[in-house]
Amino acid sequence: MITVDRLTVSYGAFTAVDDVSFVCQPGRVTGFLGPNGAGKSTTMRVMVGLTPATHGQVTIGGVRYHDIPNPGRHVGVLLDASAQHAGRTGREILSLGARTMGLPASRVDEMLALVGLSETEAKRRLRNYSLGMKQRLGIAHALLGDPSVLILDEPANGLDPAGIRWMRGLLKGYADRGGTVLLSSHLLHEVEQVADEMILIGHGRIVAQGDRQTLLSRQGRAASALVTSMDNAALASALQAAGHAVTAVGTGMRVAASTEQVGRIALEAKVVLTDLRDGGQGLEDLFLDLTSATQRDAVPTGVPA
Repeated sequence: MITVDRLTVSYGAFTAVDDVSFVCQPGRVTGFLGPNGAGKSTTMRVMVGLTPATHGQVTIGGVRYHDIPNPGRHVGVLLDASAQHAGRTGREILSLGARTMGLPASRVDEMLALVGLSETEAKRRLRNYSLGMKQRLGIAHALLGDPSVLILDEPANGLDPAGIRWMRGLLKGYADRGGTVLLSSHLLHEVEQVADEMILIGHGRIVAQGDRQTLLSRQGRAASALVTSMDNAALASALQAAGHAVTAVGTGMRVAASTEQVGRIALEAKVVLTDLRDGGQGLEDLFLDLTSATQRDAVPTGVPA
């Protein structure tokens, strides 16, 4: 378990993290989301003793990181996949970590196999790794000590679609076995796929937290579904009769109802559906709404794109 208790980090007059509190529970993947400069990485650095807190504290399993004996056996960390000696091979980097933690050499082979780095790739020097390979090596290093807690900052950077799917399954499996995962990412769709709970931060302060359904319902996001069927007219009539507003969209309809409600009404009306999906605002829309004051990407009026 990770407990962040009223954490504040200030640099002179600038406050990077402002009175932040949250808990990451065992058996769950917690997504930590925010724009660049929101305070995510600073919070994670405090967790592992790399940045001092101005006020408040972070504990892992009830103790501060620097009080954990042989911390790599308890907390796996990936903050920067390039933060290793560029002249060492992947195997050398993992072997040094294994020796430091008092692990058998066989653990290195197990981790290389787990993250999909071949023996040839393991013999390459880090400077010759792609970003995706560095991320895989970093995840292998984080898992080397078989820790109960994982703290990962943007671990999907550089991974291709297959690599992202692999990582998603790896983290879900880890949490299902009782591990605690804190995952920082700007790949919001991927966070939706893997995270049990999400924490949104902007300007150093928590702006929202909870699971996807809770976050959307708290912000007043009405249920909406996109549906296409073999008989749109009959389906629209059945939906309207049940009190749901229907709007034509492309070859289908947008319905002011949940996908479950639409599916049940279609079943009762004996209409075959060819497509049914959630049409409401997702995590990305919510994220942009809640952190709009910190976004950098608005195009000024009158400036050509």
